[in-house]
Amino acid sequence: MDWFAQIDGYCERTDFTYWSEPLNATTNLAFIIAALIFWRRSAGVPMARVLSGILFIIGVGSFLFHTHATIWASVADVVPIGIFILVYLFVVNRDMVPMGHWYAVFATALFIPYAAVLVPILNQFPFVRISNFYWTVPILLGLYALFLRNRPGIAKGFLIGAALLCLSITIRSLDEILCDVIPIGTHFMWHVLNGIMLGWMIHVYTRHMLATGVTGR
Repeated sequence: MDWFAQIDGYCERTDFTYWSEPLNATTNLAFIIAALIFWRRSAGVPMARVLSGILFIIGVGSFLFHTHATIWASVADVVPIGIFILVYLFVVNRDMVPMGHWYAVFATALFIPYAAVLVPILNQFPFVRISNFYWTVPILLGLYALFLRNRPGIAKGFLIGAALLCLSITIRSLDEILCDVIPIGTHFMWHVLNGIMLGWMIHVYTRHMLATGVTGR
């Protein structure tokens, strides 16, 4: 594999110069700002701070991708997102469901076969196919909200997060489709909305931990 092979995957990019995607690059500040805000707000909740740190790395990785536009930068973009999903799912299972540590690890690992089964199904729908993997997350949040419906604070928080993510995924999927109409593309709004959404999800977890008084995990 040529790790330095270049990728042109977004409407805003017109060549392979460093600043060919100025909006897509600079709007990664949304992740970094959210990370800094929720780092401060999550004092005393170690895993919330871990999530805030990963969110910061998401912003850096995405910035690298939208400036360098190479395969290695694409990896730097998507790997932190995958790590955030798995870490968040783990703390949900362990602290919000809740279940024992190793049960939470096993339940979190089930995300992999869940996504492996669901993505081919999502591929049957042309528009959904564009961002197929990402749709697995709001669907899972909806399932957890249903499972935790007797705990309205958590369930409502998950549903709000799922709604924000559905909106941002839709906007992400429209980027190339609307390129002739919106030359700057729509991908930059994916960053802004996801910065808000991921910050919100950290808030939901932090709020739960502080309310239960179990903050040192």
